[in-house]
Amino acid sequence: MPLLRRRWGIPHRTVLAGSVAAPAAAYVLMPRGHARSVVVCSLQMWGYFAAYEMPFDDPEALRARVHIQYPIDVDRVIGLGRIPSERLQHRFATEGRINRFERLLVWSHWIWFPVPHAALLYVLVRRPDRFGVAAARLYGTFDAGAVVYWLLPTAPPWWAAAKGYLGHEDPLPVRRMMREYGEQFWGDRWDALFAALGGNPLAAMPSMHFASSLMAARALAEVGPVSGAVGWTYAGTLGLALVYLGEHYAVDLIAGALLAETVRRGGRRLGRPVRRVVAGLDAVHRLATAS
Repeated sequence: MPLLRRRWGIPHRTVLAGSVAAPAAAYVLMPRGHARSVVVCSLQMWGYFAAYEMPFDDPEALRARVHIQYPIDVDRVIGLGRIPSERLQHRFATEGRINRFERLLVWSHWIWFPVPHAALLYVLVRRPDRFGVAAARLYGTFDAGAVVYWLLPTAPPWWAAAKGYLGHEDPLPVRRMMREYGEQFWGDRWDALFAALGGNPLAAMPSMHFASSLMAARALAEVGPVSGAVGWTYAGTLGLALVYLGEHYAVDLIAGALLAETVRRGGRRLGRPVRRVVAGLDAVHRLATAS
């Protein structure tokens, strides 16, 4: 349904309902084991990406209700008059060039797509007893963020700069450096890659990149100090990259961190009802496999 929703005109609520049902169906129909865990998590993310992209199915309607000014105002307070992205690029970047450090930041942004899930896979292999909690926290963070994207669509700094909301200077006060380097590095392949991964440019608040990386770092830290250090180092590098490259406001990162912490703390209160749901799925699984 996520793939065919535009071609067949499937209502969004139907797509969301199917996306929610798919992981539960896999849980019921597949035998216990690592393979089932991977499939359930993959279907969960497939549903998340559908929920993330669907508001942009009607770009004009989304642009009519997108929020632009409030993150600028907050970030100007944080940056003492100028948003942090603008300050960093003005101080360290050279117009028309992407230096080695900036390339490192771009790559830290690009590799985010598999990083949180690779962290969970590591937990599954090394500490399977911790996997259920870690997965629930990570994908709960994704789902909560998707709800905010629907209710509070917010533009990122590069978009606001391109539309003149940060001033009409030439060159732009905030460049989208990731796209500049992508065109240099990938050449003719860039447009196809970008189209596949950039499904909703007006979903900046909260930063799901940062929130999920923080949650992944916590999961890795519970496995061991070395893996935890790797996770926290990556999360810190990515946080700098998101602001420096103009992908997110600093307030987006703050909101992402608050979201991750809220999900982590709130998960304790939801433990009992979640266990009841899992017990029900287990009962249906036994019936399905017995037949």
